Amino acid sequence: MNTTLFTNEGVQQLYKRIDQLTPQSQRQWGKMNVSQMLEHCQKPLEVAVNAHLLKQGLMMKILSALMGKKVKAQYMSAQELKKNSPTSPDFIIKNTPDFEAAKQKLKDDIQIFSQKGITKQLGDKHPFFGPMTHEEWNMLQWKHLDHHLKQFGV
Repeated sequence: MNTTLFTNEGVQQLYKRIDQLTPQSQRQWGKMNVSQMLEHCQKPLEVAVNAHLLKQGLMMKILSALMGKKVKAQYMSAQELKKNSPTSPDFIIKNTPDFEAAKQKLKDDIQIFSQKGITKQLGDKHPFFGPMTHEEWNMLQWKHLDHHLKQFGV
């Protein structure tokens, strides 16, 4: 399996998996329904392309200073993301988005991320993890998307 969003092949692999989802797709862990997951997955992609700015309050600054590098190293390792891991409050989706709209928006965001990654236009700093290379952004996004698609069995 291709594990990069910086090639058409990698993007198409994700699209194929996303297209297997239906409004009836059931989670295998966690609390989100499939529509919430689709919208949740948009947020980190938008952070990477500077389209969504995370609120960085005092607590996030402290946690970032204390744990950012350690958590980043875990995300950059070969191991899969842990089920039921905590997320930024900005990424919690409380409403139930329209499934088709959320699915299309996620695919659009993946395409935007891919193009900006190929042309080296991604942000150079993550609000929690600190400085990021394009390869690290790719790894982070791929692992996050893969994690949530597996959460819904695709």
